[in-house]
Amino acid sequence: MVPHQPLPNQPPPVTQRGVIRWLRANLFSSWINGLVTLVVGYYLLSTLIPLIDWAFIGAVFTGDGVDACRPGKACWIFVEERFGFFMYGFYPEALRWRPTLAFVLFALAVVPPFLPLPARLRRGVAIFGLTGLPVGGYILIAGGVFGLESVDTSQWGGLMLTLILAYVGIIAALPIGVALALGRRSEMPVIRGICVIFIEFWRAVPLITILFMASVMLPLFLPDGVTFDKLLRALIGITLFQAAYMAEVVRGGLQAIPKGQYEAAEALGLGYWRRMRLIILPQALKIVVPGIANTVISLFKDTTLVLIIGLFDLLGAVKSTLSDPAWNNVMAEGYLFVAFCFWVFCFGMSRYSHRVEKQLDTDHRQ
Repeated sequence: MVPHQPLPNQPPPVTQRGVIRWLRANLFSSWINGLVTLVVGYYLLSTLIPLIDWAFIGAVFTGDGVDACRPGKACWIFVEERFGFFMYGFYPEALRWRPTLAFVLFALAVVPPFLPLPARLRRGVAIFGLTGLPVGGYILIAGGVFGLESVDTSQWGGLMLTLILAYVGIIAALPIGVALALGRRSEMPVIRGICVIFIEFWRAVPLITILFMASVMLPLFLPDGVTFDKLLRALIGITLFQAAYMAEVVRGGLQAIPKGQYEAAEALGLGYWRRMRLIILPQALKIVVPGIANTVISLFKDTTLVLIIGLFDLLGAVKSTLSDPAWNNVMAEGYLFVAFCFWVFCFGMSRYSHRVEKQLDTDHRQ
């Protein structure tokens, strides 16, 4: 008698694996879904094919001025010729290595969370990014000390100004927001009342109004002979505005901490500030990483509003260039370039926050 030999395992049918299985499960699971997929696919193709042809296939990327452009096709020569202005504004071309070096240092300060480095080194880099980098970056960009030529803030512009506004705004708004959140939960009525009034006032006023007030009204309340730089006034307005939103984000994290954590901290005999610094705030800030990232992204996009007070950020630089009659037919290319730059930075910040959130996730969940 021949012993029974089991047949080897056979692969599943072609229709139940790979791309075909995914299409059947997600796009053609029923005749209605299949019909919707075909209609939507048709409209996407009829739109994307001409757009790809306009933006890439028939587009002009290099040439000598506007005369090299083709009618009905994208003319990216506009971005190529004005790229330096879009990045640095009116900053002197011979000195642009200084802001470039400052941004390289900024990039090095945010890279460690993506590398398997010792915790002490990552902590040191983070402290440098929050304290030393703003000071060093300002010295590099503004100059006036250590033999560096001084560059007035009126010459700052482009993407450089956008990043400065966003970075300084969030670095200054985070500690203020934490203090406001703690004050709003304070048991002292005066402190709690002041924090509530501050937060609700700044959240109820549009940022565009705050920028107008900081640029036009603030100098009227200063003593004679005392003036603030326009960029500094904008930074003050943006910081106070974002601090109010950051306070509510942090307050949500404080409320999410179980009451037992507060009681355990008190049982250890810790004072208020040590309880907050060592036990409560680390847990609360870990919880609200997505909310903080959302606030940072919102601040980065809101920096475009400084155009109304005469500061030429990335959007302002592109818009001012489009006023040139020679380039009045490349408006779409200019705004698409701005949209692409903002998308790259916002998407990068989103992924960065996911990475930080994953590293801080210490819950033991299956």
